[in-house]
Amino acid sequence: MYNSIVLLGVALAVGFLIGIERGWQQREAEEGTRISGLRTFGLIGLLGGVIGLLSQQLGELLLGIVFLGMAGVMTAAYLANVRRTHAVGITSLIAGLLTFALGALAGLGYVAEAGAAAVVTTLLLGFKPVLHGWLRRLQREELRAGLKLLLISIVLLPVLPDRGYGPWEALNPYQIWWMVVLIAAISFSGYFAMRIAGTSKGAILTGLFAGLASSTALTLHFSRLARRKPDMIQALAPGILIACGTMYPRMLLVGSFISPQLFRLLLLPAGLMTLIIYGAALWQGWNRRDTAVEEPAPIGNPLELMAALRFGFLLAAIMLLAEALKDALGEVGILLLAAASGVADVDAITLSLARMTTHDAGLLQLATAGIIIASAVNSSVKAVLAFTVGGITLGRKVVAPLVLAAATGLLVVWLLL
Repeated sequence: MYNSIVLLGVALAVGFLIGIERGWQQREAEEGTRISGLRTFGLIGLLGGVIGLLSQQLGELLLGIVFLGMAGVMTAAYLANVRRTHAVGITSLIAGLLTFALGALAGLGYVAEAGAAAVVTTLLLGFKPVLHGWLRRLQREELRAGLKLLLISIVLLPVLPDRGYGPWEALNPYQIWWMVVLIAAISFSGYFAMRIAGTSKGAILTGLFAGLASSTALTLHFSRLARRKPDMIQALAPGILIACGTMYPRMLLVGSFISPQLFRLLLLPAGLMTLIIYGAALWQGWNRRDTAVEEPAPIGNPLELMAALRFGFLLAAIMLLAEALKDALGEVGILLLAAASGVADVDAITLSLARMTTHDAGLLQLATAGIIIASAVNSSVKAVLAFTVGGITLGRKVVAPLVLAAATGLLVVWLLL
């Protein structure tokens, strides 16, 4: 149990932390024209801490009454400032009320919660230009697509039946849609990062973010660009490798998220494959100035409802085929399906095999082998795309690392599993 001095110290620190950011934002204003600054926010936090301590003895009603009083005082100051400056933003008003609440939270003994909330608040206040810049880069269609999928996920996911249907009870609606949402979220993080950074930041950075969304689409796009603009090959080749190399950590993340036991088995082959690709990209890009990509990569929004539904149907089909082949051909059938699936997509087979291990831990080694086989086939397909579409010069830079990574992954699986 914290003593009162420590609690008040935390409340004061919370106020100072938020006050530093608010004071810095208004540092150019003349003395006496600012509504609140470092000292004021520090005092607000301390007042919250004092009232929080007193409310434990005098009742919670005191906390509510003082909060309403604070709201009234700060609102009056805000209105006076609006009449003088015609600035109608209420950020500082809300920040002041939140500072009081966090100070009271600290006074009540919730030190960690108050500190964490204060840090997040300060970050949100300080990143205003960055956040607004991100919003300006989003198109209305992208925002609507994301909201539609979020609505369907939040509303639909809880009511979907969490049980198996169909042959071998392989189709679980709840798990299938949950995995669709998981992949969409990971893909959108890369898609959104690429939209924020823009292709002007360079081929390597574009490749890194695109690898989270679709390394195949990025490989095809950069290969076409290399065919039209051979002088850009020196920059495009490392970009392709970075995108392809990012697929392996993504694969490790997805598989381990569904089945944590897979992490230990996948880490070595996936880690070596990543190091080979990233190492080749670093070697080729060393001492070379990264080149801006004038044309955006044609990677569709992964939060589009139809894209999510298509992936859901693909995932369901692979889950059903996996059970059917396992029943008919045993382990060989699973490995053949993994190889065939890797031609077009790695996520679906990774999710399907990881899910199988949650029901039968004895399939962990088989699932690991299948996932690595799928990734090796996928890397080989992208090597062929780069060579045939991008030309011999691009192919010489890209094919060898991709094929070496695929062979290394397969060798590790064969030796250890």
